[in-house]
Amino acid sequence: MNVADSQRLASALERLGYSESAKVEESDVIVLNTCMVRQSAEDKALGRLSSLKPLKEKNPNLVLGLMGCMVGFRGQADIRKKLPYVDVFAPPSDAKPIIDYLIEKQTTEAINDFQPPKGFRWESGTLVLPKNQRKRAVSANIPIVYGCSHACAYCIIPYKRGAERSRDPQEIIEHINSLTEQNVKEVVLLGQIVDRYGLDMEEYPTLAGLLREIDKNEGLKRIRFLTSHPNWITDELLDVVRELPKVMRHIEVPAQAGNDEVLRNMRRGYTDAEYRKLIERIRDRIPGVSIGTDIIVGFPGETDAQFQDTVNQLRDLRLDVVHLARYSPRTGTLSERTMPDDVPDEVKWERFRTIEALQETIATEKHAAMLGATVEVLFEEKKKHRWQGRTENMDLVFVESDLDLRGKLLPVKIEWTGPWSLIGSLAADPLVN
Repeated sequence: MNVADSQRLASALERLGYSESAKVEESDVIVLNTCMVRQSAEDKALGRLSSLKPLKEKNPNLVLGLMGCMVGFRGQADIRKKLPYVDVFAPPSDAKPIIDYLIEKQTTEAINDFQPPKGFRWESGTLVLPKNQRKRAVSANIPIVYGCSHACAYCIIPYKRGAERSRDPQEIIEHINSLTEQNVKEVVLLGQIVDRYGLDMEEYPTLAGLLREIDKNEGLKRIRFLTSHPNWITDELLDVVRELPKVMRHIEVPAQAGNDEVLRNMRRGYTDAEYRKLIERIRDRIPGVSIGTDIIVGFPGETDAQFQDTVNQLRDLRLDVVHLARYSPRTGTLSERTMPDDVPDEVKWERFRTIEALQETIATEKHAAMLGATVEVLFEEKKKHRWQGRTENMDLVFVESDLDLRGKLLPVKIEWTGPWSLIGSLAADPLVN
């Protein structure tokens, strides 16, 4: 979501006449887009802001902006008092305050009288770029649900990004149509709980219905969505993933823990048995699906035995991707207010490494089964001498080629496998595709 917000802001700045600066010291405008999901992210953002303060003191005309979760969805008085040298603040997914500030700074026109330049328009608080401005992106992030109303005990998102609200479906379709006209080949639909798209608006389609509409776009090659919540994955959605060839067979559905008491304390709303049953249902309805999960280790009160339940869950289910995090209390969340952070940091690290090692073994074995197979890969960019892309199951694949493979969907024969990536060779002439 933050990447998508940054991309839209960068596009808006380009349309206003700004260009990317190679050196931060030579910039006229610096915007820091922030995350607060973990304490380390907030600490890093504050450290970065502190390092930028001397640039502002040296050059008073420098515009320093702060965007994202540190600003939050409600009110900015506290953050403004804490960071008086920052010129403009923008909440998550809303670049308008920054654009308005720059327009006011550059012109004598009142902000309310400002009309977007030709080809530009506001969409959900974002100034959307004309078609000819976007660079050669292959995959684009498309927010479809802003905010969240579920309020897990550890999560700061509802407090910083506001209540859940679905984006207008026609606006989404037009946005994607514009991107595919610029040769974007893949879109990733985003939401804190993406499965809940449309449930807050009676006249909107469900996520499954929206996917059917997006699938009609002839320029698209792939459609993905994330992140799902176990309680909101419907059979209708799974059937759409199975039936529509453009919708990739990969689902991100976080478990967060494998112990029922920990899950209750987290306010997740399901049990270990229910999560296991869901994974079985997903695999039954979508042959060849890959599944990713999120796990938090060291949640308040988590015992060694409770952690072992999580290890057992992952060992039994053998999921394809595990995103790991050590618990970090976020000020204002339920867990921070009511539960002591009583698992020592060294224990959190030990548990982190235990799961990391387990998943490395599982991923190694899963990838080894792909040796010699031919898979379709959508190539995104070249790093050093290798092109990189992904299979529909999100496997990272590298191929050596002197040809321009960007945006091409090509068959690749897998010749080497490792836990985190694959290496192969083209199995077809890219000039024909």
